[in-house]
Amino acid sequence: MTYCVGMMLDQGLVMMSDTRTNAGVDNISTFKKMFTWETPGERILTVMTAGNLATTQALVSLLDERTKAPEDREPSILSAPSMFQVARLVARTLKDVIADNADEGQRADSAFNATVLLGGQIKGSAPRLFLIYPEGNFIEAGAETPFFQIGETKYGKPILVRAYDPQMSFEEAVKLMLVSFDSTVKANLSVGLPFDLQVIEKDAYKVAFQRRITADDPYYHEISTGWGEALKATLDGLPGFSF
Repeated sequence: MTYCVGMMLDQGLVMMSDTRTNAGVDNISTFKKMFTWETPGERILTVMTAGNLATTQALVSLLDERTKAPEDREPSILSAPSMFQVARLVARTLKDVIADNADEGQRADSAFNATVLLGGQIKGSAPRLFLIYPEGNFIEAGAETPFFQIGETKYGKPILVRAYDPQMSFEEAVKLMLVSFDSTVKANLSVGLPFDLQVIEKDAYKVAFQRRITADDPYYHEISTGWGEALKATLDGLPGFSF
């Protein structure tokens, strides 16, 4: 399983993914799920993936090849004129990869399915965030839906819904995301560290900050321990129930 979050702020975008994959409790591995392409000063594009590992690796490899090999550069996400067109390219490529591997073409319940978060900015437009489905369609984040999750979403969503603020700083957003990820890790063994973190600052057109948060990261441990203690203290402070 996977857990990835993309969040829109007034300042830009914050992206975070876990790295755990599993094919049963005795076959757990670590694979990167966040991938970035950039043309400094012109565009920054980040993809996070969830679903069948072979499908997501094939998708990323195809997207990457088209940015490098001259004979394979069209269509390329580095030449698309807008984030919307980039989303269309990624969606079409994902759909094609799934169809090539499925016995009966595209199916909603296919074992080869995958979902993708695409975030970034191209010069001349604002940062944008898309959720791309295996069927080849997609939706865009906005004021009403300012963040997207893929993978194991249910455990980490409540804190995001309650505490998100578009005006929060990057540092506050990272803290919020870590609480969301910690809640998910505690509830589901198929999501695990290390986490990959990336910050895309508005109008910078490059990665502003990136970091891999490992299991022995002192800040993560401080957040995890502090959140658990804060929840218990808050619960103890609520009015008691009376029969």
